[in-house]
Amino acid sequence: MLIIVTLLIGGMLISFGAQRDISDANETQKRLGDIRDALTGFVTANGRLPCPASAATSGVENPAGGGSCVNPWDGFLPAVTLGITPTDAQGYAIDGWGNPIRYAVTTANGNAFTTANGITTAWSGVLVPDLRVCNTATGLSGSGGSAECAAGTKLTDTAVAVIYSRGKNGGVTPTGTDEAANGNADRLFVSHTPTPASGGNEFDDLVTWLSPNILYNRMISAGKLP
Repeated sequence: MLIIVTLLIGGMLISFGAQRDISDANETQKRLGDIRDALTGFVTANGRLPCPASAATSGVENPAGGGSCVNPWDGFLPAVTLGITPTDAQGYAIDGWGNPIRYAVTTANGNAFTTANGITTAWSGVLVPDLRVCNTATGLSGSGGSAECAAGTKLTDTAVAVIYSRGKNGGVTPTGTDEAANGNADRLFVSHTPTPASGGNEFDDLVTWLSPNILYNRMISAGKLP
């Protein structure tokens, strides 16, 4: 009888743990969607995207006022600048697991997307936001501003911004190659369904991005673009 009760309790604990993870993941997805909306609102009000916050700027974009961002590809969401909650004690927006939410922004067109009036000024030319999102890190090439997805793995190569959670494990070890691609400070990110650590390539990051077409549509509707 004791063995049966122990097995039943163990099964319940696993079930409760799985349910909590699902709840935290759903809450994180909701927060990422809200953040994407907040970014488009910031653009319509300010004519540019905010820069990411750096590790020591406590949720404020770096530099303040935008321009050439200090950490364009490996920064944190500037929650204080955006007025986003909830945050941790340091002012960084957090995901469902309490880990800081990350944020990357394109540096294309001479940082036009983060410079005051930069999008409007470059509108008559060719705006080419260039953040890449792939469904695997396998076969990726280049680094920094030349990082590329392997053929057939590209989800987008024109993202204006990428907003992402490093998942329950916070992006710390153990991580697989796909998770490592979301923490190596280049313009390329990976997004796919979660995979367990037992498979040898653990991945629990949650990733979303801002399409330039959504951005332009909001700016046109707000009278910020022709």
